[in-house]
Amino acid sequence: MKTTSKTLAAQNAARDKVVSATAKKPSRLIASKKPRDNPPSHWGEWNGPVGSNPGLHSHAALLLDMQNGEAVYQKNATQVVPIASITKLMTAMVMLDANLPMQEELVITDDDVDTLKGSRSRLSVGARLTRQETLLLALMSSENRAAHALGRNYPGGIPAFVAAMNRKAQELGMTNSRFLDPTGLNSGNVSTARDLAKMVAASYKYPAIREASTTSDARMDVRGRMLEYRNTNPLVRTDGWEIGVSKTGYIREAGKCLVMQAKVNNRPMLFVLLDSEGSMTRVGDANRLKKWAEVQS
Repeated sequence: MKTTSKTLAAQNAARDKVVSATAKKPSRLIASKKPRDNPPSHWGEWNGPVGSNPGLHSHAALLLDMQNGEAVYQKNATQVVPIASITKLMTAMVMLDANLPMQEELVITDDDVDTLKGSRSRLSVGARLTRQETLLLALMSSENRAAHALGRNYPGGIPAFVAAMNRKAQELGMTNSRFLDPTGLNSGNVSTARDLAKMVAASYKYPAIREASTTSDARMDVRGRMLEYRNTNPLVRTDGWEIGVSKTGYIREAGKCLVMQAKVNNRPMLFVLLDSEGSMTRVGDANRLKKWAEVQS
């Protein structure tokens, strides 16, 4: 079926309505993008000469210039690998595309409990959150129960949601990607650095995703308890970084992963770092790659 200009206009208007609703944070949620920290020295810097290798510890990596579509740096960028919670960016886009009411209250149920990896969560069964709050926790703190609840409350439930994720991937030209669940806990969620750059670029077009994924911390009333959440990417709190979209990920099969849209020398770039070694290496690699790219231009 062909998409007419009237159809596109209607879709854009609907999305703007969702974004407007998302921007209205309920009183029980306190979110912030401050304060910023100075990066610890062990996060890694790059001081090598122009043209040298940035020395990344990530198995696969890509730095893509959004203005011309050219790869500034790439390493195993077409290799298909598990992507862990990077999946949640696709989850967010599919949910927002459905134009569901952002202030509707969702309830965490037993179905949202991770029985695959046994990951922990502070969202107890019975917790009630608005769809807006659920999106924030899924993207900012990579809350698996929140991400699953977003998919479960999609029309048709999880099967329809996963089908929509894979359709969206095909629409974006992510030909080497596959999604089996909305959290990324399933190691069958796979992609390439090249495909993920397309996904990050697409997610940057959603103001709600930009806002939620770069929020540094939030305090939320959950079942009468005020819980504090922080962004899983410490770079959103760091001077020297201007980040538009951020998402981390980790399961054993995927290693430490990080994707971002961020500026380098005032040029918008897409960062993809997959299967990094060490607890903070993905952050160190991001710093090394940024400093390396700054010298190249």
